[in-house]
Amino acid sequence: MPDKNSYKHVDYSWDDALAAKMSPLERLIYRSNILGADQRITNTAGGNTSGIWKERHPLSGDEREVFWVKGSGGDLRTAKAANFASLFQDELLALQPRYLKLDPRGPKTPAEDSMVAQYPHTTFNLNPRAPSIDTPLLSFVPHAHVDHLHPNAIIALAASKDGEALCKEVFGEEVAWIPWQRPGFELGLRLQEACKRYPKARGFILAQHGNVSWADDDKACYIWTLDMIEKAAKFLAARDKGEQAFGGRKYADLDADKREAGLAELLPWLRGRLSRNKRVVATVDSHPALMQFIQSQDAPRLSELGTSCPDHFLRTKIKPLYVAWDHSEGMDALKSKLEKGLEAYRKDYAAYYQACKRPDSPAMRDPNPTVILIPGLGMIAWGKNKSESRVTAEFYGCAVQVMRGAEAVSQYQALPAQEAFDVEYWLLEEAKLKRMPPEHPPAREIAVVIGAGSGIGRALALRFAKEGAQVACVDIRQEAAATTAAELAAMQGEGLGVAGTGISACGGSVALACDITDRLSVRAMLRQVLLAYGGVDQIAITAGIFPSPDANGVVADPMWDKSFAVNVKGAYLVADEARALFLAQDLRASMLLTTSVNAVASKKGSLAYDTSKAAANHLVRELAVELAPLVRVNGLAPATVIQDSTMFPRDRVIASLKKYDLAAEESSSTEELRNRLADFYAKRTLTRSAITPQDQAEAAYFLLSSASSKTTGQILNVDGGLPEAFLR
Repeated sequence: MPDKNSYKHVDYSWDDALAAKMSPLERLIYRSNILGADQRITNTAGGNTSGIWKERHPLSGDEREVFWVKGSGGDLRTAKAANFASLFQDELLALQPRYLKLDPRGPKTPAEDSMVAQYPHTTFNLNPRAPSIDTPLLSFVPHAHVDHLHPNAIIALAASKDGEALCKEVFGEEVAWIPWQRPGFELGLRLQEACKRYPKARGFILAQHGNVSWADDDKACYIWTLDMIEKAAKFLAARDKGEQAFGGRKYADLDADKREAGLAELLPWLRGRLSRNKRVVATVDSHPALMQFIQSQDAPRLSELGTSCPDHFLRTKIKPLYVAWDHSEGMDALKSKLEKGLEAYRKDYAAYYQACKRPDSPAMRDPNPTVILIPGLGMIAWGKNKSESRVTAEFYGCAVQVMRGAEAVSQYQALPAQEAFDVEYWLLEEAKLKRMPPEHPPAREIAVVIGAGSGIGRALALRFAKEGAQVACVDIRQEAAATTAAELAAMQGEGLGVAGTGISACGGSVALACDITDRLSVRAMLRQVLLAYGGVDQIAITAGIFPSPDANGVVADPMWDKSFAVNVKGAYLVADEARALFLAQDLRASMLLTTSVNAVASKKGSLAYDTSKAAANHLVRELAVELAPLVRVNGLAPATVIQDSTMFPRDRVIASLKKYDLAAEESSSTEELRNRLADFYAKRTLTRSAITPQDQAEAAYFLLSSASSKTTGQILNVDGGLPEAFLR
């Protein structure tokens, strides 16, 4: 029997002991998850799995065969029970005469798409999950378990000029070749007929598309799926051209430091030019295998052909923008070539739309490229958020592997433009997009929160994440930033980003360490943000320091200096270093400095802190003038926030309680002491309410968001109502 040592090109993950404890549906989910976990088998949200077994009818109690299939828009790797649709198998089959009667003209007619509206009438147990467009493709294959996937190795054969002959050479009679047909009801009927025509076949290669494999046992189906991919991958590997792949090298490598520096300069400029209508977020990939393609002789020719698999170009568009640039030409030359390339790409895309559109086609989408290939720098993929750009990068990386395999054994060929258009602008795909939750504008924005490891900064980072924004969690303590970023990643269902690699963060949040009193540290931090996301829209500085006086009430000179370095100079350094990237983006942006009500309400015992915050108040006004009109700058002035604040360690809390003649027993927990002090401060306010980090975060978010788009140079007190801090 196969095991994990039986395969080189795919992962074998089946566990008999684990599967034995599962129900049929749980086993289908299990099979889906382990297939989806290997990107060599299928891409994110791509592919499908199904199973048929008997279920009791909820009303009659009769046993009937139910077809379970991954629902529309689901992802195999992360799928759960709620992601699977369930339909009566006999009722699905009964739709065939209806389709044939309605559709005598053949595929690509309204009747083809209209069949999707019939699937809900076949639903088992009122399951609300919308069935996949691949439902007939899997249901009409006369076997209990079916996998439909998009492995790079299989698509390489499927997208080869000699694909049919190669299919026979690799698989013999075990796998049959199915000419290109857009997914849908007609393709399902073709597969059903092919099963009769090729009785020895155990699977199909769908031209330009992927594979279908089956068995009457779920584990056997899983194993045959792996075997099929492994055979194709071995065939390609034996014929791979190595360093001569894609015609060999044309452009020289850039070392990592120069590549990072080039990307850091280019990305905000490029993002600005792609974000005139709606903002986009970047993913940068400079993986060696990808760089070999981008820097090759054949890259211009192959990239112009575009992608093959429908799952690919739904994300990557019909083709990427390739820029023929040698790093010896310099960055100005690259920008000039990009300006011309973007203009030409938009015109080409508009011409493609006009030539291929049908009377009922959706309106033309954004004509900008979603993938840009630059020798020396790598691939820059763009999307409405980090998740989408990451998946776009993943898909084009798969397309490169497809082209490599196809060119090794034959000649790569893409779908004809009309066929590509009919998938990209398919009304059923448009309907799927409309079923998605409404887009939240903050999901397209990139926020940098400095001081995100605790207190107000952590609360603000969570507030941004709640709105779907990409958040760079920055703190002087790397571990604190990472803890907050992990919270955000869990909230957004994303992987935690890894900074400092030259390859973008995986998820919507990234953790970075920064000492804002050190210009080089600030510069390095902003560079990592650019490499992770491509730009910046909001910067919030919540980091601060309270220098406690000694027993004699004196703040030592070094602590006085540190107070101004952190509370004033640090904010200036961040703004000064960010200025160039804001100008390069040429997009409206906002900044927030956290000051204090102590800046105007003097307190005994906080001389250094209060004067530094007064300076920070004026820094807000100066920066608002300096950075106008592109960047708004405002200040948030909290009163004392004790909860989750690093400025209130236990010894300072005890000292403050004693200062006000309040009980401060050593036996009390730090939290109890903090609550006591917070209650005391609350009673001094007009609202009589303790002030929390969440209160501050809500105000900070308002000042940074478009809700305050006409406000700059202002200081907003969030203090519970302190008359001594009223505006004078």
